Amino acid sequence: MSILPPKLNSFMKVLVTGAAGFIGFHMCSALMAEGHEVHGLDNVNAYYNQSLKLARLNILGTNPVDLVPGTAYEGKAGFTFYYQDLLESEAFNTLVSEIRPEIIIHLAAQAGVRHSIRHPQSFIDSNIQGFFNVLEACRNYPVRHLIYASSSSVYGTNTEIPFKESAQTDHPISLYGATKKAGEVLAHSYVELYKIPATGLRFFTVYGPWGRPDMAYYKFANQIINGDTIEVYNQGDMSRDFTYVDDIINGIKALIQFPPSSSPGASHRILNIGRSSPVSLLAFIETLEKYLERKAMKEFLPLQQGDIPSTWADTNALQELTGYAPTTDLDEGIRKFVEWYKSYHRIS
Repeated sequence: MSILPPKLNSFMKVLVTGAAGFIGFHMCSALMAEGHEVHGLDNVNAYYNQSLKLARLNILGTNPVDLVPGTAYEGKAGFTFYYQDLLESEAFNTLVSEIRPEIIIHLAAQAGVRHSIRHPQSFIDSNIQGFFNVLEACRNYPVRHLIYASSSSVYGTNTEIPFKESAQTDHPISLYGATKKAGEVLAHSYVELYKIPATGLRFFTVYGPWGRPDMAYYKFANQIINGDTIEVYNQGDMSRDFTYVDDIINGIKALIQFPPSSSPGASHRILNIGRSSPVSLLAFIETLEKYLERKAMKEFLPLQQGDIPSTWADTNALQELTGYAPTTDLDEGIRKFVEWYKSYHRIS
């Protein structure tokens, strides 16, 4: 039996960065459904097809066909979308001063381990400078809780499985992981200096409907449907702690109500958020094949630069704090993704 996620205690004013992104879109939808005042910000960059981002925004009730920088677009159910870049620090500070959100959920980031090798500057800009601007806004206009996205990539060469928050994270093996680790360190210093109640969440391989096309599961689906060969790295000897997006959203919603204490001083908290049930890559592909009703042609290749063979989240700390308990297993999650994928891409 599924456990219904807890509703937030009261009406809240929430700012979500990365609102046109995969997790940000789902976060806004969930908060809107509970009647909260939701403000979403995104620069709708072209890292992947912008039409998917615009389609997500359309679901949220906005229809920004002609995107004008600095413009606010009214949506449904108390949602407002701001087409704005976090790198514009003055404009972002002005926006936060006008909204005065109680909660900021910072999900905007440049993602992609392999993309970070080819385009490092965009990761420095988005993941470090952009997050710095968020922290500055929280210093100038205090919030009840800042929740920001980190990543399992910070664990890098760590070999202690499952990954615990106390594990060594000083040796990331991708620039993406390095920028996420840098964000955690920045947050720690701001918490110490300015008493910002902040929680960093290390996400573990989030998947589901409306997902990012650059993620392996989405790319595999495209390739299997098109009859193309999929590339399976490390000769298939890989596993991931695949976590369905609804479980992530329910975890964040529960966490909102537990900011680190701000008296006598705020503390900086890092938590893993995943399913804590790793699945082999080959089993994941088999489940995709099952629901796509097609077999994949596979090419087995060596481990790629920046890749980690296995991830596995120890989520005991989040569970003890909030009661976090993922309810979506891989079979159900892939079924829901494929149903959405076929509908969105008009595949019969």
